[in-house]
Amino acid sequence: MAHYQEVVAARDGGKLLVTGGTDGFIALPSGFGDYVFLGGEPYGAAVGNDPSFSVECHKAVEARGFARDLCAYLRSYWGSMFLDKFYFGGRFPRPDFCLQMHVCDSQAKWYQQVSEYFAVPYFGIEMPVVFQSRGLDDGVEYLTAQLHEAIEWMCKVTGRSYDDEKLIEAVRNECLTQSLWGEVALLNQNIPAPLDQKTLFSLYVIGILIRHKKESVDFYRELKDEVRERVAEKIGALSTERCRILDDCMPPWSFLEIYRYLEKFGAVTVGSLYTFSLLGAFEEAKDLTWSRKKTPEEEGKSLKTRDDALRALARWYLERPINGNLTLAGEKNPYMLKAVKDWHCNGAMIHLNRGCKLFATGLMENRVALAEAGVPVMTYEGNMGDEREVDKAKIYSNIDTFMERMGMQKLAENKSV
Repeated sequence: MAHYQEVVAARDGGKLLVTGGTDGFIALPSGFGDYVFLGGEPYGAAVGNDPSFSVECHKAVEARGFARDLCAYLRSYWGSMFLDKFYFGGRFPRPDFCLQMHVCDSQAKWYQQVSEYFAVPYFGIEMPVVFQSRGLDDGVEYLTAQLHEAIEWMCKVTGRSYDDEKLIEAVRNECLTQSLWGEVALLNQNIPAPLDQKTLFSLYVIGILIRHKKESVDFYRELKDEVRERVAEKIGALSTERCRILDDCMPPWSFLEIYRYLEKFGAVTVGSLYTFSLLGAFEEAKDLTWSRKKTPEEEGKSLKTRDDALRALARWYLERPINGNLTLAGEKNPYMLKAVKDWHCNGAMIHLNRGCKLFATGLMENRVALAEAGVPVMTYEGNMGDEREVDKAKIYSNIDTFMERMGMQKLAENKSV
């Protein structure tokens, strides 16, 4: 709430307000000093958690002739903008400029529309599709050049000077935040799991919103210590844990009760590649085993100049395993199988998410790969941000069938418990 209140008050307080995707390089504007970033995806998720407002937003977008099958986060953001209603109070804030990393088609067009609507400048950074196994050097060079260009462009459109020391500090914070979250995710391999998926959603959003700030580093250091303590004391997120489920994709934010319903069977959802790797950074061994990724400075890389910081940041982004997860089913399948093994899962649950075509890529191929490996898999159709495409009764029925296939009964109905 403090972050979104800061978004509302930013321009009146003389701060730069930048908008774009939070999977992008939100550390870049830090060279201007204290600024505020309005990230489209977490804002869309917050709106999606409120069905009445999200449907109003989606209808406002559809009334302007846009397709209903566009990204649900995009439609929540655009609808809120068109209605001039900010979910956290007041009118929708007008940004100073848009800064977006293009990973999918929706993201490229998302902030073009915002730029045109508010008549503000827009800069897009293209994320190259590369894989560690095929080499990253060309991608690092390409991405670093774009980051340099972005800073020059921001200085030009704002008329402000840029402090490289502030950039370097933001890069340090961002890398350390992601490294700490990676360690928290790995701690959840413990039995019983110290955290569950719905808690992970609450905890990872801090790093998504402000990972370039010291407050984020402080938060995740404290979280890591607490989770370590929970592991040592054998404190589980679910006291009746007897079945562990790997989740996949974003959830239907209007229907987080799905995780509570699974708990009736003693099933804990231990996380997903999405929650682990969207924020987290991992070292990946040849057998695909993950460990906490060391920060650039822990690896002996000096961060003394703007180019040092940007080059380290570019490589950091390209080395994250999630980049392989998003593009080809064949790249993601081994990660899914390793996650089931490493997090000691009894089965997997896949959300066939109509709201995000990028994360939905290859989901049925992932299901087949898991099933062929003998992993019980449940799929259900839904939408991360559009309540109208979530059939709750059907999803409950799918869970009942899935649990029955695994020999699980609701605890209240299990007379031996």
